[in-house]
Amino acid sequence: MRHTFSVLILCCCFSFPLSAQTNSLIRELEGKRGELQKQIAETESLLQIHQKTVSSQLNSLASLTGQIEERKRYILTITNDIHSIDGELASVERQLRVLQKELDEKREKYAHSVQYLYKNRSIEEKLMFIFSARSLSQTYRRMRYVREYATYQRLQGEEILKKQEQVNRKRAELEEVKSAKEALLKEREEEQKKLEEQEKEMKAVVADLQKKQKGLQAEINKKRKEADQLNARIDKLIAEEIEKARKRAAEEAKKESKTTSAPARKADPMAGYTLSKADRELSGSFVSNRGKLPVPVTGPYMIVSRYGQYNVEGLKNVKLDNKGIDIQGQPGADARSIFNGTVAAVFQLNGLFNILVRHGDYISVYCNLSSVSVKQGDAVTTNQVLGKIFSDKSDNNRTVLHFQLRKEKEKLNPEPWLNR
Repeated sequence: MRHTFSVLILCCCFSFPLSAQTNSLIRELEGKRGELQKQIAETESLLQIHQKTVSSQLNSLASLTGQIEERKRYILTITNDIHSIDGELASVERQLRVLQKELDEKREKYAHSVQYLYKNRSIEEKLMFIFSARSLSQTYRRMRYVREYATYQRLQGEEILKKQEQVNRKRAELEEVKSAKEALLKEREEEQKKLEEQEKEMKAVVADLQKKQKGLQAEINKKRKEADQLNARIDKLIAEEIEKARKRAAEEAKKESKTTSAPARKADPMAGYTLSKADRELSGSFVSNRGKLPVPVTGPYMIVSRYGQYNVEGLKNVKLDNKGIDIQGQPGADARSIFNGTVAAVFQLNGLFNILVRHGDYISVYCNLSSVSVKQGDAVTTNQVLGKIFSDKSDNNRTVLHFQLRKEKEKLNPEPWLNR
């Protein structure tokens, strides 16, 4: 009896977290998708194509490509969520089968006990059973047995009711999971249709650009020349910053040697950074936040040009080489620091501002700013606004931040470092 009642309590208590866990999973998946969905909806306004110039169409192609990549990422997220929901669905169905089996077993036991009591239902029979005992101790045991059996039957009835409630809750939970899956399947279908429409639009832009091969090549050459000019300036400033850091480390080592009477460590100028203690600590903290750093643009955004060398799909002899990533935001968007650091340089090129921020031996680079709100030597914090991103009035106020990440002189792909 005591064991049966304990099992009942354990089963009742166990059922509640399972339901809460399922609800929590569904809400968590909805929350993550909601952020992506919101971002896609907001960046759709950036895809307006008003002009037919080669430059404008190239930019529009980049924006369309970025939006298509975001939508593919969203569809992949939906697919992964469907797989998660399928796993939860199978789990809830298994739990329901177990609960239903337990309920059937309890009902069967209860039916047997009812039949037994029906056959031995009279008070006279119970009294005869008690008083026909051969001894006083046996009489007492039979009296206790009659009482306990009546209590056992009552508890069995209560267990059945509680188990039925568990089954009902689990069935409701199952329906909720099924509804969540159906909604996801419908949403994926709708997003797939939007993706196909955007891919058609991209093919139309590519087809139009193919007819303007001469102008297209001239525009690509112009962009490449501007990029080379910018990267040469960045490389020069980073080399200077490396030398400054080496001197700081050498000075620190010199001071330590005076204090400890040990010979000073000789810094190798060819080895890049020889870090001071403060720079080492900042570098370590920066590395530990890989994948968690904020996107360096305020508000809605999409990546319209990715890191590295790649061919533009559908266009012959159009090869791009990006030393960072290009992030398109809404007009009025600000560039913000991805981590604590110090402004290493602020410079102008072709009428626009560019900022380098040092984080130990890592340097983040923010280009294409119309104005700045920091100066060289300023200490900055994570998410601090550095300046206003330039909006091109001649191209529908297109607002794009060119962002780079370096470790010493090594160029890094910034995407894996950002929390997206």
